[in-house]
Amino acid sequence: MSHEIPFLKSPDQAAFRDHMETKVAHWIRQWDGQEQLLAGIIGIPLSKPSISHSGASTTPASVRAAFKSFTTYSMEYGVDLQDLAVRDLGDVQMHVTDIAECHRRIEESLRALYKTQPNLIPIIFGGDHSTSCPSLKAFVDRHPGKKAGIIHFDAHHDVRNFEDGGVTNGTPFRGILESGVVQGHNIVQIGIRGFMNSKPYHDYVKSKGVNVFSSRDVRRMGINAVLDQALQLAGNGTDALYVSFDVDVIDQAYAPGCPAIGTGGMNPWDALDALYRLGSLPQVQGLDFVCIDPTVDVRNVTSRLAVQFMLSFLAGLALRSV
Repeated sequence: MSHEIPFLKSPDQAAFRDHMETKVAHWIRQWDGQEQLLAGIIGIPLSKPSISHSGASTTPASVRAAFKSFTTYSMEYGVDLQDLAVRDLGDVQMHVTDIAECHRRIEESLRALYKTQPNLIPIIFGGDHSTSCPSLKAFVDRHPGKKAGIIHFDAHHDVRNFEDGGVTNGTPFRGILESGVVQGHNIVQIGIRGFMNSKPYHDYVKSKGVNVFSSRDVRRMGINAVLDQALQLAGNGTDALYVSFDVDVIDQAYAPGCPAIGTGGMNPWDALDALYRLGSLPQVQGLDFVCIDPTVDVRNVTSRLAVQFMLSFLAGLALRSV
């Protein structure tokens, strides 16, 4: 017979727990493989294709660690998320050395997931931005015969040529445009910054019909006016929208844990409100967050910011069933 030792608790019971609040870490449980979900968290721990040093492969674990810092309730949006069917589906296992195989696995895994969960809204945490191209291919194919549009938040166009380095975190939208998986006129880039892109790449996206709103445009016009136009353009003739959110679109003062930080980026509140609004729209059916590097972050603030972005999107999503 074991002896009870006063006040000695197992690690999962020892931490302080307030029964009056629900933490995101307790709400977003591991998926049982059967429950039909509204949305699911998917990690893609890949950073080998990055053209600069990046620890983005550690992002999924860092984001999950940040779940314990947030509750499910927002008085700002008047919502408690704890009854939404949102679960953690785990990570797509990456190959150790073969980048093309990693991208193939992303696409294959997501295709299979969408067959099992036809109504699931994926919330993907990369990884670097190279993960978005295979993710988009799977996303578009889940609705045969229908068209998709993309709203892309980023400081960079991400249309680098393939000749100078192959498929990298700088080429996802080159891959999307060259493959024809989404038409250029249905792609809207928001937050693109000066002195972070080259003229040939800006000329390339414009020649493909891509719609570009700079970070300065957001500051001068306001996020709501920009988003009004973005939704009209990306949604013109399309059946579903995918949001790709590179966290380096945010100013380095708020998101220092990114490989390509810079001044003059968007502020968090604009992004929070944009994601809340996007979450509320039925045509928005997928979302990814990419290019966080927890290894150079400060107190995990950038991963924590990404969690707040996710929660704001889910707060908007909760409105769909009201």
